[in-house]
Amino acid sequence: MTDEEPEPLGGRPEPGDGVDDRLLALSETLIRYTEVIAAVVLGVLFAIGVFDLGLQIVGSALDGTITDPLVVVGFIDTALLLLIIVEVYQTVVSYTQESDTRRIVRLVIYTGVIAMVRKAIIFRTGEYPSEQAALFAAAAYTLIILGLAVLLVVERQ
Repeated sequence: MTDEEPEPLGGRPEPGDGVDDRLLALSETLIRYTEVIAAVVLGVLFAIGVFDLGLQIVGSALDGTITDPLVVVGFIDTALLLLIIVEVYQTVVSYTQESDTRRIVRLVIYTGVIAMVRKAIIFRTGEYPSEQAALFAAAAYTLIILGLAVLLVVERQ
């Protein structure tokens, strides 16, 4: 029989390598894998969306509705949604690669600009209960777009 302690599972911890440090390292690894999974999911969603947009365009060309302005706006709406997916994907990849914070902020601003432009393009006053509600929504969208534009200008300087 010896008086030595058995070696703990996973080896002896380094000095200062407490349970908290190991849990933090484990959580960082979990977050990194989750970010990679999110990037893959966004990539798959983008591919599905591009395929679906292609099917919509072909279907509209075959049935003759491709010249309908509302159908075209629907295509633009879908394309802008796909661009938002790309921007979110790039943001996730930037986090995963631990990119410069300015780059991440710029990507988030671009995503917001694309989202608001999408909202402006598909804006229909008939979707609101009153003209006042539609005017309020239009003013809010305009304010958000202007705020994002100012952020973009400030960030570039």
